[in-house]
Amino acid sequence: MDMGFSIGMGLLPLLIWLFIWLLPFILVGTSDKTSGNEKLAWLLAMFFVSWFAWIFYLLLAPLKEKRSDV
Repeated sequence: MDMGFSIGMGLLPLLIWLFIWLLPFILVGTSDKTSGNEKLAWLLAMFFVSWFAWIFYLLLAPLKEKRSDV
């Protein structure tokens, strides 16, 4: 068996896992639900608390309603 093929096949699951782990950060970072410091707080919460924060983000964000100037 070719050694390069073996290393590549071992690397593929790692890359898939990394993409799945980074996906919530990408989705929150590009979301229009929040902005500024609130978005930063959600990203930090996801980093330290992991996926539970992402689930809360989907359920609760934005924390404050945006005011529309009339």
